[in-house]
Amino acid sequence: MNQEPAQDPDSLQPSPDVEAALRPPTFDDFTGQTKTIERLRVMVGAARKREESLKHVLLCGPPGLGKTTLAHIIGRELKRDVRVTSGPVIDKPGDLAGLLTNLQEGDLLFIDEIHRIPKTVEEYLYSAMEDYRIDIMIDQGPNARSVRLDIPRFTLVGATTRVGLLTSPMRSRFTLQTRLDYYDRKDLTKIVLRSCKLLDCPIDQAGAEELAGRARGTPRIANNLIHFTRDYAEEKRDGKITREVACSALELLAIDAQGLDEMDKRILLTMAKNYKGGPVGLGTIAVGVGEEEHTLEEVHEPFLIQEGYLKRTPQGRILTPKGWEVSGFSPGQTSDPDQLELM
Repeated sequence: MNQEPAQDPDSLQPSPDVEAALRPPTFDDFTGQTKTIERLRVMVGAARKREESLKHVLLCGPPGLGKTTLAHIIGRELKRDVRVTSGPVIDKPGDLAGLLTNLQEGDLLFIDEIHRIPKTVEEYLYSAMEDYRIDIMIDQGPNARSVRLDIPRFTLVGATTRVGLLTSPMRSRFTLQTRLDYYDRKDLTKIVLRSCKLLDCPIDQAGAEELAGRARGTPRIANNLIHFTRDYAEEKRDGKITREVACSALELLAIDAQGLDEMDKRILLTMAKNYKGGPVGLGTIAVGVGEEEHTLEEVHEPFLIQEGYLKRTPQGRILTPKGWEVSGFSPGQTSDPDQLELM
């Protein structure tokens, strides 16, 4: 049977302007992550009262949960500019010096994927974060000399999906280290309803709950699904997103009722069929499903572990009974059953 290839819901990205419009502008508008929001409110409120720069903040957690949004909210609450960059962009000390010397007093420097900053650059951040100065080497050999640059008091907001890759000296320089967790269905439903209101997209409660239930606990994916489902509703139906419309649209994307997409199912099927449920290394799984290892580790594996389909052990990844059930195989089975359909 000929079928159209399924799309990764995280690849259905809206335009930057639309995405920015859906970001909550204040702490009051931000749904979920209650503990993190409360911690940030305390720090921001105290910094405002003392008219000081905010202490450095590290936001950890899977992609798409709101780390960048929170950085912009902090800047807005403090009435300060937010300069945005990412770890891979800061390739050498001179890049970092250029960023820091262009900051104004009290500005926020947001570094996404901060764990990917080269170690040679990271060492320059230490003195910048603690003493608000950096020492840059000019020239080489006998003419080499150190130049000290004083920089404005600033706030570093780091974001990482892999906090374990940060060095201990780097982590210790953040006053607040706080983790963002996957959202529950109730909070995601609120986010879906808010986004649809901003997009002027008709949706009922049941339709919102259906989208939220298949969004993998992630607001970014929920918003991506809204855009596709809105297009589907306008093109195939009367324009309103109901539960039935949402189910039909997400079936076209090959996303099932548990939020599993085609790649999730391919991972589970490959482990069951080719490796007897494990233990098997992530690199081997990546080759088997034709995907990059870091994509599996950062995008698919956290959700599969969180939902109880996989377990991570020192020997490798293994299927849980729930994972076996989805694969369509049973432990010890070697012949093809009526296995799950990779739509």
